[in-house]
Amino acid sequence: MLKEAALPDVLRHPCAVAVLPWGATEAHNRHLPYGTDIYECDHVAAEAGRIAWEAGAHVSILPTVPFGVNSGQLEIPMTLHVSPETQTAILEDLVAGLEAHAVRKFVILNGHGGNDFRSIVRSLQATFPGVFVSVVNWYRVVDDRAFFDEPGDHAGELETSLMMHVEPGLVRPLETAGPGAGRAVRLAAHREGWAWAPRHWPSATDDTGVGNPKAATSDKGARYFAAVTERIAAYLVDLARADLDDLYA
Repeated sequence: MLKEAALPDVLRHPCAVAVLPWGATEAHNRHLPYGTDIYECDHVAAEAGRIAWEAGAHVSILPTVPFGVNSGQLEIPMTLHVSPETQTAILEDLVAGLEAHAVRKFVILNGHGGNDFRSIVRSLQATFPGVFVSVVNWYRVVDDRAFFDEPGDHAGELETSLMMHVEPGLVRPLETAGPGAGRAVRLAAHREGWAWAPRHWPSATDDTGVGNPKAATSDKGARYFAAVTERIAAYLVDLARADLDDLYA
């Protein structure tokens, strides 16, 4: 955890993989905090990094970026939005700084659905051809249907269960939560999944949630958290050991 390390720690353990958790600050129904995506990223990154470190991989977890792309939620009070151009500038600066210290492996650990780093990573590939940059969306790492009856898309059973496990003191009683009844866009192509546009959240949901949180439990969150972090850790170990000049078989 770079924010907890001192200079002797960094000098003693040269970084093999730098991991940048990236969240967002936005409303999460009525029972979860605005920083839900930040807390989740903090805990997933820390635990995956711990497991990878104990397996011999010198992974450095960078401080979590708390601001995401929230252009569809600007009418909701205190939504904090940054543009993809801002994200690009941050990543270019960080990758350049790390490359100067021989860090050639960089993972963006994304915890917010509004963040889409793929085009940014393609740009980074052209600017920094000697650095391998990848993206992991932690909420896509395992099949959530194996852990939850109705995972939900935002502040539903999945996120509520996870927060009950990692930050229980910040979860308000479930009876205070809205139902998370999301409304789908009327356009058939979008319902079928072959056309896409970002959602306008005030039109899509009344309580900023999409997914019913009522069946959430800390135990479900703990089992899901373990599965996610173990799989991410395995990737970090593989990446730390990988030869970037011989990646393809």
